[in-house]
Amino acid sequence: QVQLVESGGGSVQAGGSLRLSCAVSGIGETRACVAWFRQAPGKERAGVAGIYSLSSRTYTTDYDDSVKGRFTISQDNARETVYLQMNSLNPDDTAMYYCAATRGHYCRLVATDYNYWGQGTQVTVSS
Repeated sequence: QVQLVESGGGSVQAGGSLRLSCAVSGIGETRACVAWFRQAPGKERAGVAGIYSLSSRTYTTDYDDSVKGRFTISQDNARETVYLQMNSLNPDDTAMYYCAATRGHYCRLVATDYNYWGQGTQVTVSS
């Protein structure tokens, strides 16, 4: 059974930083896609960053243009926790952030590709 549990959200002023964590269990596959999505009120869920395991030791990362240079996605060596370091936050980053995962080798930041979702963690950035 795949489980994703997010933590680390909160409120921060513009220019500040937050680090989100996603505890991943049960994915069981060497090749898997794990990504962060966000959804603001009245907007569609959008991909933020993804980390795609190519083998037990190699992976690639993917970012939406809106967060490139500000956000960094990473994972621990055991691939049990995926992190999203968010720097230079601005009010447009305010949203519920979700961790998502799917098995397979074709990974992209498209919500419908992902089978498993966490409950979400709120990020609020004030100006």
